[in-house]
Amino acid sequence: MRKSQLTFCFVIVGLLGATQFSRGADPAHSDQPAVAPTEAISKLKEGNGRYTGGNLQHPGQTAERRTELANTQHPFATIVSCSDSRVPPEIVFDQGLGDLFIVRVAGNVINDEGLGSIEYSVDHLGTRLILVLGHQSCGAVKAARETIAAKGKAPGHIESLVTAIKPAVEATAKDDLETTVKANVKNVVQALRSSTPILKAEVDSGKIQVIGGYYSLDTGAVTFLDEK
Repeated sequence: MRKSQLTFCFVIVGLLGATQFSRGADPAHSDQPAVAPTEAISKLKEGNGRYTGGNLQHPGQTAERRTELANTQHPFATIVSCSDSRVPPEIVFDQGLGDLFIVRVAGNVINDEGLGSIEYSVDHLGTRLILVLGHQSCGAVKAARETIAAKGKAPGHIESLVTAIKPAVEATAKDDLETTVKANVKNVVQALRSSTPILKAEVDSGKIQVIGGYYSLDTGAVTFLDEK
């Protein structure tokens, strides 16, 4: 193959690969109607009700479901949650394979990679609900409060979490930990609602909804903080 032909092939391959991340370029997911935010919230509430009531259905965990999802996926909601091992969204909401698109990081904060993942779920997978899920006794938020109160610095990259949570800590300095946890959730919700160029336009048009939630370690119940 001549050099010019080889160069042309590389260019074509590169362009085809790039389209996988361009807006609306995922035909594999266009055959399924998107789940409306209100319906997605209802599904989450129903699943959490089964979880807290001890009536878990463990849906979508069969070999047939796994095969069905081998070439496509249609998650009905995106969950931004803490990495805490006690708060696995699929279990908390009694969902199965392919139901939830999940971004997890300590303190349920957002960085560029996390934001890109959320944008991908909205733009390519068609999710119309984003839930930011905080939880009782969040260790990341507690560490941020203690570090800031001591005017110290957290070790290593943990400091980046402290920086991200700092606005919530400063706004609730005289309040308890749970107030700070909820303030941090609300800050992330607002940040996502105002994020350009993708999410803000979708929120403003009413296509997607971004809300907050708070998980109780004691009861397993999720309280939805803002459903507007």
